[in-house]
Amino acid sequence: MDTLTKEQRHFVMSQIKSSDTKPELLVRSYLHRLGFRFRKNDKRLTGKPDLYFPRYYAVIFVNGCFWHGHRSCRKVRIPKSNTEYWTQKIERNKERDKEEVKSLLEQGHRVGVVWECSITGKNRAQKIQALSESVALWLEEGFDQNYKEF
Repeated sequence: MDTLTKEQRHFVMSQIKSSDTKPELLVRSYLHRLGFRFRKNDKRLTGKPDLYFPRYYAVIFVNGCFWHGHRSCRKVRIPKSNTEYWTQKIERNKERDKEEVKSLLEQGHRVGVVWECSITGKNRAQKIQALSESVALWLEEGFDQNYKEF
C-alpha cells in the first residue's frame, strides 16, 4: 500500500531526472579531468547515450541500478505497492536497453555501461577514480571489446 497521496506521489516521481544525474555528473567530471572530450546526450545516436566519444567511436551509458534492472544488485528491489507495474516497467527498460546496445554495435560504435552501484557507497572517491581509469583504458586501448560493463 502506498503511503503517499496520488498528488504527493506525482510530485515525487516528477522530480526524478533522466539526464545530468549525480552518477552521470561524477563520471563526466572525472573523465573530463583525465582529458577526454565528449558530447552528452547526443540525439543523433540511438538511445541518446549519456556520453559520446566521437574520437574513439564509443558511447557510455550511466545506468541507475533500479531503473535498468541491474542483475544481482542490492539497489534493485521492486516496490511493495503496484509491483506488477514496476516489474513490467523495469523489464521494458531492460528490453529497450538491449535493443539500443544492439543498434549501436551494428552502427560500429563501442558501448560501455557504467552501473550506479560501481561508483556509490563507501569509498566513493576511490571507486570513481578506479572506474574512470578503467573507462579511460577501455577507450584508448580496448578496441577488441565492443561492449563492456563497468
